[in-house]
Amino acid sequence: MTTTPARLTVLAGPTAVGKGTVSADLRARYPQVWLSVSATTRAPRPGEVDGVHYHFVSPGRFDAMIVDGELLEWAVVHGRNRYGTPRGPVDERLAAGEPALLEIDLQGARQVRATMPEARFVFLAPPSWEELERRLVGRGTEDADERERRLATARVELAAESEFDHVIVNDDVHRATDELIQVIGLPTR
Repeated sequence: MTTTPARLTVLAGPTAVGKGTVSADLRARYPQVWLSVSATTRAPRPGEVDGVHYHFVSPGRFDAMIVDGELLEWAVVHGRNRYGTPRGPVDERLAAGEPALLEIDLQGARQVRATMPEARFVFLAPPSWEELERRLVGRGTEDADERERRLATARVELAAESEFDHVIVNDDVHRATDELIQVIGLPTR
């Protein structure tokens, strides 16, 4: 069994690539891996729980978090809502020697690289553009205008794949998770 020191892993990729699904599979197998809960100004989707899926905050509260230095990274995503990673919980996990995972967008990953270059940066890629479109439409959580906005953002994000330390193609959730486990350096079971 091999172990590596606790280090932040940043998982990024375009909308609907399956970041949340791969993260959930990882956590089901390795509950000791802490997953950061992002703050966002967008409204909850059906079934989302504040503090579990996201910290849903008002634009004013988000502004205060920026001013007070409470965010490790933040960005306007898809030209509409802001998302950010609260800094305190990440610092606490890493100081305690616990593995930590951020599931964020490209803009956020770039900000984290600037402040924490020692982190692992993993890009989750779709097997094809057509599959990414199918997944986005299939989840049924966005209207046509929002889907087009997200697909435009995805085109830009896919072009940034080379900025990452590792690229994992999400053609199968369990296989992609297995690869992420290897990249993080978690003990194999």
